[in-house]
Amino acid sequence: MIKIIVSDLDETLVGPDGNVSEENIEAIKKATQKGVKFVPNTGRGFESVQPLLETLGLKGKANEFVISYNGGVIVENQNFDVIQANAFSFEQATQIFDITKQHLENSTHIYTLNDVYVFNEVEEDNEYIRSRGVRTIRFEHDNLDTLKDEPIFKIITMNPDFNKRKQIKAEVLDKVNFEVNATFSSDRYTEFNLKGVDKGQATLELGRHLGIKADEIMALGDNNNDVAMLKSVGLPVVVSNASASAKANAKYIVKGNYETGVAEAINKFVLGE
Repeated sequence: MIKIIVSDLDETLVGPDGNVSEENIEAIKKATQKGVKFVPNTGRGFESVQPLLETLGLKGKANEFVISYNGGVIVENQNFDVIQANAFSFEQATQIFDITKQHLENSTHIYTLNDVYVFNEVEEDNEYIRSRGVRTIRFEHDNLDTLKDEPIFKIITMNPDFNKRKQIKAEVLDKVNFEVNATFSSDRYTEFNLKGVDKGQATLELGRHLGIKADEIMALGDNNNDVAMLKSVGLPVVVSNASASAKANAKYIVKGNYETGVAEAINKFVLGE
């Protein structure tokens, strides 16, 4: 019996226009009314997920959760209580930023607990961010000193060219003196977290917190940064528009894409429809 649904957002549940289909919303609401927890498991910050939670009737609810920053933070929806947090040290974040800032063909996002700072803004990136309802702050410094007292959970770079995304990943992994978890997402981002911090570990930690086993969790995803999440649960499902790496780690591939795939999975495995 599935007790938790953890779901990626962008390109899994949320379409390119930033919207969620009525079909997906209806299926999620039916599942939560049945007592199944629906947990967004996203690279985004938890504040940007609040409009979706409101739509789903989960905003501000006790004992309901969001996993943010690719597993960097688990937050309870009521009062934004932090259940788990895994941040870079300031020195570690600085090492990554000192590399990414030199690549002016990329924008760099720095994620603190409550804010997203963007260095070297690119208009294509800005348009994508706005479509997701994410509020960002322009970062105009060439070092992270102004954020020294802020926990930094994730740093990502944006470039639509996959070869350049691979290049920045390889360079960061080669030059920093600590272990990094590096993934790709949304056909534009290279994402950096601490080694051991990923959507899968956070899913298992939330399960332990709730006394729910991995076999009782269904994960929904579409991309490289969802693979750890898919590997960690009893029922890994991907939408039809998923990447090859995501599909290779799924037990089931739904027929629908981000418009109907989540509903299809919930109806089949949770609601029995």
